[in-house]
Amino acid sequence: MNNDQDNGNSTILVADDEEYIVRVVAFKLRGAGYEVIEAVDGEDAWSKIREGGIDLVLTDHQMPFMTGLELAGRIADDPKTTHIPVLMLTARGFRLDAEEIVASRIVELIAKPFSPRVLLERVRATLLQWNGEHDVREEAA
Repeated sequence: MNNDQDNGNSTILVADDEEYIVRVVAFKLRGAGYEVIEAVDGEDAWSKIREGGIDLVLTDHQMPFMTGLELAGRIADDPKTTHIPVLMLTARGFRLDAEEIVASRIVELIAKPFSPRVLLERVRATLLQWNGEHDVREEAA
């Protein structure tokens, strides 16, 4: 049994327009026992989030059609999704305005390139912290 499997069957949506990043992240998350839903851009991610059942979103910032920042803003603004924490991947050295981060309620920025092990640790810590602070979770309809 994998000792990483303490995730409570959480479902994570991974959104990135770089197929390689999605594959690597999804592989690592699935290996730790998480359910993973993949999205190729912000619009695809938003559509899948609206279907329900997502416990955490891991999104790239720079994507076509809808950026990760725009996606995080929609998640934060919609009463049906506001409970979902967002971790954002950014290019190293790319800066987001602090007000934008606060307004879109991004939990953490993770610079690319990243360590898959560290990413998994951040996902696990965020889910543990978020679920402890937000005991009311919406179930998929």
